[in-house]
Amino acid sequence: MARTGQRRDGARRTAGRHGQRARTTDLVGELARAVRDVEAAAKRGRVTPSVRATFQAVALLLREERARVRAAAMSDSQRGDQLKRLEGIATILATTAVRDSGLLALLGEDAVVSDAARRTAREIKAALGVEPEPEEEPEPVATAPVEAPRRVVPQSVVSRQLANPFLAPDYDAAATQRGPRAGRLAGWELMGPLLASFERASGGAPACMPLPFPTQRFTPAGLELMPHQGQLVASVAEGHRSFLLADEPGLGKTAQALLAAEAAMAYPLLVVVPNVVKTNWAREAAVWTPHRPATVVQGDGDNVDGFADIVIVNYEVLDRHRGWLGDFGFRGMVVDEAHFIKNTSSQRSQHVLGLSDGLRLRTAKPLLMALTGTPLINDVDDFRAIWRFLGWVDDSKPLAELTECLEGTGLVPADREFYDSARRCVIDMGIVRRRKVDVAADIPARRIADLPVELDGAAGRSIRAAERELAARMVAQYRQAMAYRDVTDDELDMDLVRRVAKSELKDAMTKQNGENVFSMMRRIGEAKAELAADYAAQLARSAGKVVFFAKHIAVMDIAEASFEKAGVRFSSIRGDQTPSARQKQVDAFVNDPEVSVAVCSLTAAGVGLNLQVASNVVLAELSWTDAEQTQAIDRSHRIGQTEPVTAWRIIAAQTIDSRIAELIGSKAGLAARALDGSDEEVVATGDVQLEALVSLLVDALAA
Repeated sequence: MARTGQRRDGARRTAGRHGQRARTTDLVGELARAVRDVEAAAKRGRVTPSVRATFQAVALLLREERARVRAAAMSDSQRGDQLKRLEGIATILATTAVRDSGLLALLGEDAVVSDAARRTAREIKAALGVEPEPEEEPEPVATAPVEAPRRVVPQSVVSRQLANPFLAPDYDAAATQRGPRAGRLAGWELMGPLLASFERASGGAPACMPLPFPTQRFTPAGLELMPHQGQLVASVAEGHRSFLLADEPGLGKTAQALLAAEAAMAYPLLVVVPNVVKTNWAREAAVWTPHRPATVVQGDGDNVDGFADIVIVNYEVLDRHRGWLGDFGFRGMVVDEAHFIKNTSSQRSQHVLGLSDGLRLRTAKPLLMALTGTPLINDVDDFRAIWRFLGWVDDSKPLAELTECLEGTGLVPADREFYDSARRCVIDMGIVRRRKVDVAADIPARRIADLPVELDGAAGRSIRAAERELAARMVAQYRQAMAYRDVTDDELDMDLVRRVAKSELKDAMTKQNGENVFSMMRRIGEAKAELAADYAAQLARSAGKVVFFAKHIAVMDIAEASFEKAGVRFSSIRGDQTPSARQKQVDAFVNDPEVSVAVCSLTAAGVGLNLQVASNVVLAELSWTDAEQTQAIDRSHRIGQTEPVTAWRIIAAQTIDSRIAELIGSKAGLAARALDGSDEEVVATGDVQLEALVSLLVDALAA
């Protein structure tokens, strides 16, 4: 209740600052401040329940205000100004939601509005002198802290539990989780060396455990697996039960996981997936295991089939279903796009890891599978959460089976040979990584083609001026620091250059005023949007269906308006759609010959979707990582594709956009080095952002 009181006090202070100004100005300004607070919390990785409530309250009030402005009696220019301000808040909401899947779920049409969010919305309106609408029922007196998670148990799950009262967990499995016996490695810190063993991997050392030749058939009549898929299922049939399935995107990981469960008889099976692919998983289950009923958890789970063999749930609703999922009696668990849990402090990671821990304690030899074509996004530390999910390590050390393998090498981290042997031990625990070039030679080639465009007119001039302003700000910081040094050498101090760039990057992530690298990239995307849409329309007319990717909602809006003007029919695939609405958009693009373009959110549609009907991909905006870019392209470049795939990157010439394009291409070696045996340099995601600023500052100092 203390936090509620603090919110009320803050609301009163806000009302005092605003006095009795017009309602719209007061409300929009307060919403802007509230969403900035949420954005700052998301950037710090501190999305608490109260932050989630504020986020959802802002979304509710934004929708109300947008509807009010559209219906109000005012001039077109006044209405346009108000809607533009509201659109700015909507953009911040969307970009903030991308940082945390729990926030993204709150924007969906099927999202349940929490009592805390409604209360926060009423407090904001009351503090600004806006009379809240009367509620149909009085608000119940809170008997627990607002922050307590809301848990639900679907009625059909209760029915299942009543029908199977004697299903007891196998607690003998807990013995496998006990710590290893003390040996040569007792006292050694092992997690750091294990992770480093992948950084140090030499050329020609790919990461894939030995896999047997398939001798059994688990597919339904009329369907066949590719050889590499059959090998993994054969391994499960021989008794292996934990896998990091890191095949390159497009190699059919979903089918492998479903048939692995069949080979292991790992039912009931829990499948945790991003919201965007939930419906697709149910469809794939109906294809590959049609005799195993699957159920999809939506919202509070009112339509869940408690007797299903396969339960599919998205990350965003795990918090409210964690209780009954932990007691359901699962014998297998699959986590799709497992790099989503790389941040072990996030709520979704804690839910996934908690379910995995319970499963391994209650079930003898459960099937555990982490699926991701891009297991490494930032650095090799991304492995840590996935290894924990699979039961190979805990917070600080390897568990019994992995430790016994390490002991068997007879080496310690002080030995040079330890790292190759340690890497081999981890791989044999269940890492499976295959590349298209090695196992699916029948998939046509892909290429990335850059299309430089000139940003003319006022928008182009404004962007270039903002870039000069950003460079000048960093130059001033550099020269101010140099002025305090007692040196006369004019040689460029690269260490100082990088520190200035890091400072600018930190400010860009925390401060909301002024031009920075992120706001510039958004503006560049908006300036490129119509040019990119024109090119996509030309491709659609001459070469068939096209997938159009963008990062920002505003860019998608501009592109879709351009397609409408040109008479080009399109599907729109966004993060704020319900699974059924999104699937309708996907189906329209795939099946309707008149729908020639799929306008996709790079974050919401860049994973899990099968868009192989298109062989041309337009990347209207650049990602910060090669992995995200690759994921997007592989929506088309996958099994079943019959034509070469070309990804057209639209690059704004003579801007920071072109610098970033070069950096993405030069820093794409993380997974290649750690998993594919390449000699390419291992780099972190943030390097692209930092190096772009370093490059900008170096050029400005040399000018």
